[in-house]
Amino acid sequence: MKKIILKPGKEKPLLRHHPWIFSGAVKYTEGNPGDGDFVHVCDSSGRFLAGGHFQNGSIVVRVVSESENIPDKNFWKDKFTAAAVRRKSLFDCNFTNAFRLVHGEGDYLPGLIIDIYKDVAVVQAHSAGMLNSLDEIAAALSEIEFPKIKAVYNKSSQTVPGRSKQDNNDGFIFGGSEPSVLIKENGLLFNVNFAEGQKTGFFLDQRDNRKLLGTFTKDKTVCNLFSYTGGFSVYAMAGGAKDVISIDASKSALEMAVKNAELNSFHSHPTLQMDILKDFGKSEKVYDLIIVDPPAFAKQLSQRNQAMKAYTRLNSDVMTKVKSGGIIFTFSCSQAVNSDDFLSSIYSASLNAGKKVRIIHRLTQPADHAVNIFHPEGEYLKGLVLMVE
Repeated sequence: MKKIILKPGKEKPLLRHHPWIFSGAVKYTEGNPGDGDFVHVCDSSGRFLAGGHFQNGSIVVRVVSESENIPDKNFWKDKFTAAAVRRKSLFDCNFTNAFRLVHGEGDYLPGLIIDIYKDVAVVQAHSAGMLNSLDEIAAALSEIEFPKIKAVYNKSSQTVPGRSKQDNNDGFIFGGSEPSVLIKENGLLFNVNFAEGQKTGFFLDQRDNRKLLGTFTKDKTVCNLFSYTGGFSVYAMAGGAKDVISIDASKSALEMAVKNAELNSFHSHPTLQMDILKDFGKSEKVYDLIIVDPPAFAKQLSQRNQAMKAYTRLNSDVMTKVKSGGIIFTFSCSQAVNSDDFLSSIYSASLNAGKKVRIIHRLTQPADHAVNIFHPEGEYLKGLVLMVE
């Protein structure tokens, strides 16, 4: 078996259950491991500590097992069954049939994301090791009792690193023919195109925040910025909003937003295609409530400062477009921008806009996107509900 031998004392984070081994902790390797290989991680004396996937880079091992055995179908089936048990109590399946089954480090399976859309599992590998394991992963998913999976779709082209991209082909691993599925979330209907849509097709991490939004929208005028396929917009309509407009740069996303509104019997849903960062601040219209859910402005720590400037500028513009006493739901999904950073950008935005701002809710990702307490980096979604005067 190929091995990673750690420097003296460098096993301490692993013994505290952190799932990553950094290159600086490695004393030497045995067996010439390559990207994606399953390796044994050993302390400086050669004692086995854990098994994981090797990857050349700053993170050299992602730990997936406490066993010396190479993971097989039964290993993955046990892991997915345990993950499903943790999720089953979170939802009434009569009202919600879309959720995250595996959330990487949050389920002690770093490098693996599995989202469930009704009876389709959409898998994203974020490491060469998980990419190499997709056949066993798919086989295991087909055998778990809950949820009952009829098709597994691989969508790793945008997530698998480096040279592994050439070994990846997005598409169905088994079952399925259509790249879309109709799901239910809190009783509302959405059509999800997991082949062409962003991430795995739908932003499941905003489920609880969308539900909260619906409690604020009765008789309100609502603007949903970076609306994508209209998730927040549909919840606003269901909450009794007077008017809802979805604004996004993508024409196809806006077309889907209209269709999702119609699926829920809302047949009048205006949309606007716009470069929001460039043009929204020029608008003269004001709203009772604005949702601000932009894409990640910083995917790397080196982009943090520029991202904070962008969040400040964007939210400053938005604060000038909400009525006095109005509400803003604002978010950051940039992992490189932490909660304090995001709060600081909102503080700066309020000063720039000359507005009095109160925080009435602090938001994060839902329970199926659980954060491993030994890996706080997994808490990527930050949100604030603001009252602006």
